[in-house]
Amino acid sequence: MSELVPGGNTPLPGGPVSLRVPGAFDVSALVTDDGGKVGGDEDFVFYNQPDAPGTRLRGDTLTVDPAQLRAGATRVTVVVSCADPGTVLNALPSPTLRVADAGGRALARFTPPRPGPETVLLLAELYRRGGGWKLRALGQGYADGLAGLARDFGVEVTDESRPEPGTAPAPSARSSGSAPDDGFLDLVNSARAAAGSPPVRADSRLVSAAGAHSAAMAAAGALSVETRDGVAVHQRVVSAGFAYLTVGEHLVSGPRTPAEFVAYCLRTERTRRTLHDAAFTHAGWAHITGGPAGDTFWTALWAVPLTPDGLARTAAEVLTLTNRERAGAGLPALAPDDRLARAAQAHSADMVARDFYSHTDPDGGRPWDRAAAAGSSRRTVGENIACGQRSPAEVVEGWMNSPGHRANILKSDFTHLGVGLAGGGRAGTYWTQLFGG
Repeated sequence: MSELVPGGNTPLPGGPVSLRVPGAFDVSALVTDDGGKVGGDEDFVFYNQPDAPGTRLRGDTLTVDPAQLRAGATRVTVVVSCADPGTVLNALPSPTLRVADAGGRALARFTPPRPGPETVLLLAELYRRGGGWKLRALGQGYADGLAGLARDFGVEVTDESRPEPGTAPAPSARSSGSAPDDGFLDLVNSARAAAGSPPVRADSRLVSAAGAHSAAMAAAGALSVETRDGVAVHQRVVSAGFAYLTVGEHLVSGPRTPAEFVAYCLRTERTRRTLHDAAFTHAGWAHITGGPAGDTFWTALWAVPLTPDGLARTAAEVLTLTNRERAGAGLPALAPDDRLARAAQAHSADMVARDFYSHTDPDGGRPWDRAAAAGSSRRTVGENIACGQRSPAEVVEGWMNSPGHRANILKSDFTHLGVGLAGGGRAGTYWTQLFGG
């Protein structure tokens, strides 16, 4: 049985699996495609709508049969909320997810770090990878309640409170077009088209995060990545339910209209580069006037959603760039190592989830401890970490410009490498290289 940490994953066998969360919790599920949106009202499984194709909820147990999910479904997000609507999660013991196969054999267990004051927790997700399915541990709090979460996945829920049987209105699908209809997106995509970049599309989760951050900046009367409430813009993105592979932001005060804002972003090379970045596919924006001087505070967010394939491509690019540096020094290439990769990914996710940045985790674990826990038998282990870089090229360049990190990359004793990446936290992006020899 696998004991998972935030960001950790494990393959699932063929056939149905059961996911049980005992305790004073309600279990829900959202069936989505790679874009993170439901296809209709039947894709939201909860206490008043317990059945959907391939998904069944009975009490504290959700059963998922991936082969029976509706066409186009590639992900099932498992959500827990307090059974008592007036209770916050940190008033209860941290929920434990127990996963078993159709025969009842235990497959995995996950207990996230104790939640904060949120009422909803994204606990885990099942996702399609190639021809099979995997389970990823999340442990990500969500502040907007179950109805807010469902809406951000594309479901309209008219009553968040738990109803008496038979009295709740059924959820119904709606588009994710909750972004303000202010012409912003047309202006942005026109500027991107002129630069040869594909259009971005609005995402309600990013819109929600942008609105919260603009409001916090306006309240403080100051532009900042981390506002005086101690919350960074990247943390707001993740809390809104948008797991990202990469993210960019514009935090601006002064412009009064979308046209003025876009003109400002096109004025300098740095801000223009973000607006034109061809990698970004999703956007969210908001502007609020307030603060001591009555300024207008803008937050624009640009992102690429996290997908298993996208994460694998990013890790492979870090390996390729690392081996290019080794080849230039006359050293043999490092081979990918799945166990080291699991440990590296878990450490990046742990740094985000527990808000630290160190080779030593809050429990005292060191790189070699994490490698051994992941099943690695490498005799020599080394680790590079980094935070804030937005691309494989940027992070490898940063490591090569640091003597200690460069020494690990060019160490002849190392033969294998695992790479981890997690979005969120105060720095936005957390990277881990775990070397073995």
